[in-house]
Amino acid sequence: TLRASLARRIRRAVPEVSGIMNVIHARVWAARGLRLTHHPRPRMLTYAAASSFAARPHSKVWGLESRTARLLPANNTNRACFSSESAFRTEGNKIHFFSLGCSRNLVDTEVMLGILLKAGYEVSEELEDADHVVINTCGFLQAARDESVATIQHALDERKENAKVIVTGCMVQSHRDKIRELCPDVDFLLGSGDVEGILDAVRASAQGEKITTARSYLEAGEVPRTLSTPRHYAYLKIAEGCRKRCAFCIIPKIKGPLRSKTVERVKKEFGVLLDRGVKEVILIAQDLGDWGKDLRRKAGAGGYEKRQGLVDLLTEMLQEEGYFWLRLLYLYPDEVDDELIALIKSDDRVCKYLDMPIQHVNDAILQAMKRQTSRAQIVETVQKLRAEIPEIVIRTSLMVGFPGETEAQFQELLEFVETAELDNVGIFAYSQEEGSRAATMDGQVEQSVKEARVQRLAAAQLKTVERRNRTRMVGKVLPVIVEGRHAESELLMRGRHQGQCPEVDGEIIINDGRAVTAFGEWYQVEITDVSGHDLIGRVIEPLFPDDE
Repeated sequence: TLRASLARRIRRAVPEVSGIMNVIHARVWAARGLRLTHHPRPRMLTYAAASSFAARPHSKVWGLESRTARLLPANNTNRACFSSESAFRTEGNKIHFFSLGCSRNLVDTEVMLGILLKAGYEVSEELEDADHVVINTCGFLQAARDESVATIQHALDERKENAKVIVTGCMVQSHRDKIRELCPDVDFLLGSGDVEGILDAVRASAQGEKITTARSYLEAGEVPRTLSTPRHYAYLKIAEGCRKRCAFCIIPKIKGPLRSKTVERVKKEFGVLLDRGVKEVILIAQDLGDWGKDLRRKAGAGGYEKRQGLVDLLTEMLQEEGYFWLRLLYLYPDEVDDELIALIKSDDRVCKYLDMPIQHVNDAILQAMKRQTSRAQIVETVQKLRAEIPEIVIRTSLMVGFPGETEAQFQELLEFVETAELDNVGIFAYSQEEGSRAATMDGQVEQSVKEARVQRLAAAQLKTVERRNRTRMVGKVLPVIVEGRHAESELLMRGRHQGQCPEVDGEIIINDGRAVTAFGEWYQVEITDVSGHDLIGRVIEPLFPDDE
């Protein structure tokens, strides 16, 4: 089915290649002298979200294996990896990383990579050649923990003799005993807040662990970081932890309370990224709108007022000269106000794009979830964004199967998706997580019902996106970053406009790239057709011809 679907997409874009098109299951990219083994995930899972919020794919990882790398079958997840006896491991200097979960985890992985490269270690393209294998796990949901365990098993099975396996990240912080039980041959466990201890973990001569009370990590001072994304974009983590208490979520327990970087720290990192030639900086936090609420202001005793902090921070960042894209991810709807909308509207360097998790629209469900918005407020925010910034692209996350969700309440959500014309939607089934308020609620929904609702909602959203893209996008000329050759054919290229975030949204399939002289640069692209979540277009000219 996947082969046929991809083949139809390519035939629509370039009919003459239909006889020679092959689906490429894995490919090797090169950048900065590092390489990535990347196994593309079917794009349909971008909106069907593999049944979990954490499961939406993060960026490609240059020099690391992606989260969709070769894993053991699910039915192997619960077996012990090796015996409990641990051998003395190698002292070689080749390292191989797996980075699982969200983009904040990816930034932590980049810091660990930077520390090790600075200390003289080198990246191994292949797991089997590495002396040290580092797995940065995700522990948000059961599905993510299963994937983390499967990745650890894969590393232990495929490593060369005497290679060391080091496990870090959220799952270590929240489920270290489970890791030790299922994978006793892991050499070292490193807490999610102990990122800078990676060198000690790699150099350890015996099985051990370093897990402090720090539950999350924020760079401070001159900490090396090696970007693993393509040269033209990078993530900038401005806060960690969470101050919200949604009933379905255990992130505050895993990651701890909100901790924000200072304005000065954010501006410094932002400037460093721009100086490196990064063209798109993606701001990330558990909720960008909460940035600064834990900081003491210079002129006062309290933290930033609600919403005010982010606007102040963005205003400072936009003092930087030159053209760049600044993208906002994970901004809750209760944090979107008139001042923020006006700022996004006022500067063409701020992407006309918001990733705004809604979760549901039924008021009873929203209240049970402990969300801070009602349906009316959500609708008002969406309408205001559309009115003030007509070209804005709105991405959201929706949850089905929350305890007590009735068919009528699901129908309300389904009708909202059909009428609100959201641009991109990540859909996931509620996961009953121990330690969350919702885990003990009555009315737990059967898994089969949740999965069916995911599929129904995804089908409705796909129809909406195709209709919306065809009516709004075909015929437009847009600034686009052309990123490289398309995975399915060397005759095609791929790119993104401001309304498409790397890895989680659709892309532009470019079937006429004759004007392209370099990848990772901006071009004017005319949109000529639509293919599902993707657009099809042709390059007209460079966005800044004088720079060519």
